[in-house]
Amino acid sequence: MAPKQALAYDNLDSRGEGNVRRLKRDAQATISCESNLKFMRSLPDESMNLIVTSPPYNIGKAYEKRTSQEKYVEDQAACIAEAVRLLAPNGSICWQVGNHVDNGEIFPLDIMLYPLFKHHGLQLRNRIVWTFGHGLHCQRRFSGRHETILWFTKTDDYTFNLDPVRVPSKYPNKKHFKGPNKGELSSNPLGKNPSDVWDIPNVKSNHVEKTDHPCQFPIGLVERLVLALTNEGESVLDPYLGVGSSAIAALKHNRNAYGCDLDKGYIDIAWDRIHQFRAGTLRTRPMNKPVYDPDAK
Repeated sequence: MAPKQALAYDNLDSRGEGNVRRLKRDAQATISCESNLKFMRSLPDESMNLIVTSPPYNIGKAYEKRTSQEKYVEDQAACIAEAVRLLAPNGSICWQVGNHVDNGEIFPLDIMLYPLFKHHGLQLRNRIVWTFGHGLHCQRRFSGRHETILWFTKTDDYTFNLDPVRVPSKYPNKKHFKGPNKGELSSNPLGKNPSDVWDIPNVKSNHVEKTDHPCQFPIGLVERLVLALTNEGESVLDPYLGVGSSAIAALKHNRNAYGCDLDKGYIDIAWDRIHQFRAGTLRTRPMNKPVYDPDAK
């Protein structure tokens, strides 16, 4: 069930009748249409428990202006510096990226950006591979079907909750066959560690979460990070919010959501999705739903 929140409405009819417009407010969401540096600089030091985002890949999508690699890395460095300032001592940064492509040559952005995080003394805990089955079909190379999430922490004392994100064990009834625990279950009854390779469908035209954004996060991808790396009541920031998938993932699990984007249209969609979530009408793909279940009816 969605946590309580303060919905605000504005009557467009002076007599109190007719259409009603939802205001862009939510008790647990702070979302703005502005540059990420301006938005982030307004927030206090060490106030965010998780900073999770997917920045543009500098490939000329509608929501970005293609620049030189040097300028792209420079802009990322400025955003990452602010992210480090905002990160709580026990918090995490998750930077999800793919590849920059130039004249058919691949430039892995996680490799390009890794030194920027290390410059601030952050420690890489996992390089998570997000794999998906659909995308453009390449003619002169193998089709790209994965991206990566760089998970960094600020200190060795970081939040990590494994139980909420366990997935079903392959052999849930497997038992020890020898030793003092012979005959007892050898696997955790709550399931297994999801590993560092996540098979989650990307948001294409037939996905239940699809909006007008060409490259949006699946909510389930962010949910796993929210549940594993934060606790209830803590704060999650996405400095490239897009249409608000990170905010929805945070709100679904009673976290505070912060985010910004330069595109007003995307911010409007984000607020619409938040209101739909509060009303119980937002369609989302369950976090651990199997990609393909041959036994499903």
